Amino acid sequence: MYVSVFIALASEGTDVRALFELTLLDQSGKGKHKVHSHFDRALESGPYTLKYRGSMWGYKRFFRRTSLETSDYLKDDCLAMHCTVGVVRTRVEGPKQYTISVPPSDMGQNLKYLLESEIGSDITFQVGDEAFKAHKLILAARSPVFRAQFFGLIGDPNKEIVELADIEPSIFKVMLHFIYSDDLPDLHEITGSTSMCTSTIMLQHLLAAADRYGLDRLKQLCEARLCEEVSADTVATTLSLAEQHHCLQLKAICLKFAATNLGVVMQSEGFRHLELSCPSLLSELLETIASVDEKPNLMSSKKRSGSSIFGIDLVADGAAAESVNPNVRRIRRRL
Repeated sequence: MYVSVFIALASEGTDVRALFELTLLDQSGKGKHKVHSHFDRALESGPYTLKYRGSMWGYKRFFRRTSLETSDYLKDDCLAMHCTVGVVRTRVEGPKQYTISVPPSDMGQNLKYLLESEIGSDITFQVGDEAFKAHKLILAARSPVFRAQFFGLIGDPNKEIVELADIEPSIFKVMLHFIYSDDLPDLHEITGSTSMCTSTIMLQHLLAAADRYGLDRLKQLCEARLCEEVSADTVATTLSLAEQHHCLQLKAICLKFAATNLGVVMQSEGFRHLELSCPSLLSELLETIASVDEKPNLMSSKKRSGSSIFGIDLVADGAAAESVNPNVRRIRRRL
């Protein structure tokens, strides 16, 4: 003989599709419960449908009676059972061909219009000979530096004019454009030049401004664009900038580019500036050169006795390399 266990639908209404889990609890404290579960079954085969009040689901032969009477499941002639019921709700989806097109967000365009129209502006920046009107709340929402300047402990929320002497008007204009619209404008249109070098110089100044005002996304956008525009003429100045503003990815790219195009890079004005302003980067450039697999312009063979690069003697057979340029700190590296 067996003990039977069933679950019955007690309510009136529509059909109910459900999954069940029945647990006969071990009352000895050993935790050896007897579990019958359908929650691990696929929905296509798992749910049971109870169609009317009184309809049932369960096990006719749940447990042998003689075994149950001497088991740890029985205590003081009582059984303890736990029942979990999961009701499956059916959602009818509309045909995929019926769609409603939602236009992209125009928040940036709206805020850009607010900047250009000067409606509600409450702060004026005097940058050189140009004046820019803006909104303190928007600036504070976008930049932690402006937030502290206007609303911080030592900030002045009533300040109406701010003079900036260490940033170019064109750079500040682009930075304001980004703060309001969250994108970069066409730099060639702003500078009136199609020169890639002009665009790169502006991006370099813009990156420095973004770092100063805590505009991390603008800084990353500038890094990405500078990476795209890296060239023999600009890589040295971009490398120096990346070092100053902790742009690790941009720095690594510049080092690799300079190492693989060393001949033409050394002829640039930027490289001579790099030698004087950031001699520590020359040491890192040496290490990058050593790690580059293809070095046809540096050494014709690993057995070659040595060569000289920007005043640093390179020896390929493992000997020490030492700087002989008085403008560059003395460097010792093993290649």
